[in-house]
Amino acid sequence: MPIQRRRFVAALGAGAIASTAGCSSMSGDDGNGGNGTGGGESAEESIGVAGETLTLTTTTSTYDTGLLNEIHTDFEEMYGVTVDAVAQGTGAALETARNGDSDIVMVHARGLEDEFMRNGYGINRRDLMFNDFVIVGPESDPAGIEGMSSATGALTAIAEAQATFVSRGDNSGTHTKELNLWEAAGTEPGGDWYQETGTGMGEALNIANQQGAYTLSDRGTFISQRSEIDLTILVQGPIEGGPEILANPYGIMAVNPGVHDNANYDLAMAYIGWITSPEVQEAISEYQVNGEQLFFPRAVSEDPDFQQYVPEGWSSDDSDE
Repeated sequence: MPIQRRRFVAALGAGAIASTAGCSSMSGDDGNGGNGTGGGESAEESIGVAGETLTLTTTTSTYDTGLLNEIHTDFEEMYGVTVDAVAQGTGAALETARNGDSDIVMVHARGLEDEFMRNGYGINRRDLMFNDFVIVGPESDPAGIEGMSSATGALTAIAEAQATFVSRGDNSGTHTKELNLWEAAGTEPGGDWYQETGTGMGEALNIANQQGAYTLSDRGTFISQRSEIDLTILVQGPIEGGPEILANPYGIMAVNPGVHDNANYDLAMAYIGWITSPEVQEAISEYQVNGEQLFFPRAVSEDPDFQQYVPEGWSSDDSDE
């Protein structure tokens, strides 16, 4: 791996890197749960990637919820490799990959993913899983949004009440969704009541909790921290019957080795095959915190959506050929 890649990972420090070595095994099986390259062989015999490191840049929600720590040991043992999962917001994760400092990205903002692919940096995108966004806030609910069926209506009420709203403000997938909601609501947030933190989801929830403020959160991170904070869900997403605009799909794609020849493409594709396999998709569905499911698998379907592989709306007519 190039020196600049090692320097990049080292510079992030232990707090930002979710190295999964030493975690408990996902399934404890014989390693046949991946893309068919396990087959009972030792890691050294399986494919020529043993001993290598896969750098995965990913949204903070997959790290803060503990999902990656739960499932990665299975992949590491199967291939004899190490996964360095770098937790960033979606925008930063894509920028890191765009600079050639990661091999694969797992994020949740389809518009930003499409831009990444259209510019040639990402290939072989797959739908991976989903959950939804929720609007959380204090039980006192000063803006009176509890139970609203409209996310944009809830934001409008928060703005009109000038109730404190904490925004991640970090170009993450959650921040991108929030800005889209404000735009759909016809409101440009600003003023003392609107606070941008530039932090990940977990920290944004802590700040909102300390200030008795509203914020937009993915359901998984909120569930994983619910026992430590006093905030409550006031507007549900589609998983609990809320508006579809709060859907939160995750995608995964390899960095294009044609653009960055240092990208570990073989290992990235092995990872995509593994995490979209029926066995790992089932493990994702079974992952719970405090008895609640955080993510819902989306990669295995009797009726696959071919649009998942290319930017939304793209067709062969877009090609110059």
